[in-house]
Amino acid sequence: MPPSDANSGRETIAIIGLGSIGGIVAGLLGATDRYDIIACVRHRIEKLTVERAEGVLEVPIRALTDPAQAKPMDWVLLCTKAQDTAASAAWLQRLCGDGTRVASLQNGIGHADRLRPYVGQATVVPSIVYYNGERLAPDRVRYRRTGEHDFAVADGADGQAFARLFDGTSLVTALSPDFKTLAWRKLLLNAAANPISALTLQRNRVFRRDDIQALCHALLEEAIAVARADGAQLPADEAEQAMARLLGVPADAGSSMYFDRMAGRPLEIDALTGAVVAAGERYRIATPLNRMLLTLARASREMKIGM
Repeated sequence: MPPSDANSGRETIAIIGLGSIGGIVAGLLGATDRYDIIACVRHRIEKLTVERAEGVLEVPIRALTDPAQAKPMDWVLLCTKAQDTAASAAWLQRLCGDGTRVASLQNGIGHADRLRPYVGQATVVPSIVYYNGERLAPDRVRYRRTGEHDFAVADGADGQAFARLFDGTSLVTALSPDFKTLAWRKLLLNAAANPISALTLQRNRVFRRDDIQALCHALLEEAIAVARADGAQLPADEAEQAMARLLGVPADAGSSMYFDRMAGRPLEIDALTGAVVAAGERYRIATPLNRMLLTLARASREMKIGM
């Protein structure tokens, strides 16, 4: 079992990935000075700046660039894109011990299945991330709250331990007895909004268009039928509620897939829209509009912005 740091007596946390999600977590947890934190990154940085409505935070960061330097930790927060999970295997294998908890701060569903091959006997704690993050530079991120909660986890011992990690920060965690429904609810929105913003190369302002709203609504209705077949407990007006949440996000905010496409990075389309289409196939539910978006987003990988 990985004990808390023997010298400090404090819990140890490793954060894999300092992008729009991990950078915010690292900065706000680091500002509490309650933990011994390491950031697992490709390129070393000395400090991290987090821009927030309440003011700017600057936090020193201990960064590791070589998995061979890592040791088992109390917590591992995996903050990479879903498609980069396998690329994090070397970090996970070094950081995970029998008593480690691994929180997956990733989009999509099936977090535990995705992580199981890489974490040994460690406990996987799936989570849902709600806040809007933007990576401005390798050492600078911007945080926007988009609702009442920043995270959601299943209400149990592991979820409660995850929530306690953020005591003393502005990040709020919801504990839910029905995590599956919440995970699908987040996926519904991501599967529609992310590819539309990436394909149109526009921030959330694009969703103020009536024709885009009509398209989103149709995409949501398809995906909602799949979610219900998978056991999600969604009300009759789920599509309308989802659209209201989407329109509640600031118009100048951007989706993670929009930022990835603008930067020429791989798109997370298979973990989002791809998950809806795959589940539809399992339950024999047609998803033609979602399949179209999936095809277009996959094809866009071959195009570079500005060509």
